[in-house]
Amino acid sequence: MTTRTAAERREDRARTYNVFAAECPTRRVMATVGDKWTALVMCGLSTGSKRHCELRDRIAGVSQKMLTQTLRTLERDGLVSRTVTPSVPVRVDYELTELGRSLVPVLEGLRIWSESNIEHVLDAREEYDAGRAG
Repeated sequence: MTTRTAAERREDRARTYNVFAAECPTRRVMATVGDKWTALVMCGLSTGSKRHCELRDRIAGVSQKMLTQTLRTLERDGLVSRTVTPSVPVRVDYELTELGRSLVPVLEGLRIWSESNIEHVLDAREEYDAGRAG
């Protein structure tokens, strides 16, 4: 049996991934990236390392539980790193990994598009709802 490097195994797997296939693991990644808290956390970390409380203060409406779950998911997926500094109290910092930083332009584009087009979306919703009411 031929021994294959990790890079060769990744290359083989990459050829078989298809987000439209029900069993494809990329669907889970798409679900994580598409989550509103993920996008906000990633954009919040795009300016540098932050503590949990700094992120919670920056992202209006996120609960401590949701923020913790989101950070754990992002850490598990290799998008965020967590650094614990022994002190009293213990200091925990979160920052984007290289992989996480590679996703920021996509999410920033979505943020910019959302902020730039919200008026059009709100108008469309109002028009749609008015047409359905009658």
